[in-house]
Amino acid sequence: MTPAQKNDVIVALKEKFSQYDNFYITNTESLTVAQVSKLRRLCFEKQVELKVAKNTLIKKALESFNDEKYAGVYDSLHGVTALMFSESPKEPALILSSFRKDGSSKDKPVLKAALIGSDVFTGDNELVNLTKIKTKNELIGEVIGLLQSPAKRVLAALLHHHESKADGTATEAAPEAPAAEAPAADAPAAE
Repeated sequence: MTPAQKNDVIVALKEKFSQYDNFYITNTESLTVAQVSKLRRLCFEKQVELKVAKNTLIKKALESFNDEKYAGVYDSLHGVTALMFSESPKEPALILSSFRKDGSSKDKPVLKAALIGSDVFTGDNELVNLTKIKTKNELIGEVIGLLQSPAKRVLAALLHHHESKADGTATEAAPEAPAAEAPAADAPAAE
């Protein structure tokens, strides 16, 4: 690879790192060509970009940002490295988990590290935790659900109160009618 080609790769990687807040660093070394093709297909279907690059080029691209948030991933840059870029923080983790369940390789590809926002998760043991991360849309949905729940209860209580009052008014109106007649009956008796 010529220095110009290396520089092109570094520029391309910098664009990806600045485009995405979330990326995963995996080791795909022991996967067969068919398995890598299957992994690429899964990533494409879920709108996750899978890029293979040299560790030194990845490190140079990250170092060019002069940002401390990337320091935690430098130790993970060894062996064969594939990067997974995604808007969703958990989609790559779900892809890796499902790939392991479906494939013949139960523990491959190995998760080396993941950067989610500014948090670094290192080691394959973090994969389960990463699959449980809630996306922004899931969190918004939960908040809306929590906000709607009391409102629904208030509306239900008001409707119930209104219905019971409507039913109660009809039943209360009937006893009031004889009570209204009673003073009228008393009035002629007083004359």
